[in-house]
Amino acid sequence: MNKPTEAELEILQVLWAQGPSSVREVNTELNKTKDVGYTTTLKIMQLMLGKNLVSRTEQGRFHIYAASVSKEDTQNQLLRKFVDSTFGGSTMNLVMQALGNHTASKEELDEIKKLLNTLD
Repeated sequence: MNKPTEAELEILQVLWAQGPSSVREVNTELNKTKDVGYTTTLKIMQLMLGKNLVSRTEQGRFHIYAASVSKEDTQNQLLRKFVDSTFGGSTMNLVMQALGNHTASKEELDEIKKLLNTLD
């Protein structure tokens, strides 16, 4: 799978949340948080089509785009790359850094303990 750029990832987030959408619908959603031109969104989505990150179908005069990659697979790929490049492949170092820089609530710690127990 091709690694999505930051802009591509933002578009994928919209498609994962909303499902198949037109460029206009994606652009409208992106503009809720930052100013993005329609033609910029269109160009990025066309590049994503070439990278097989999205698929496109025609509905009347509209092109409808859908994510071709799952959210979970993408998150796993990006996390693996992040852990490898930033923490030398050590999941323990990642977890220790995250817990050391963030005060976890009792509920979060309980969830972490449950997860660790299921991994045993």
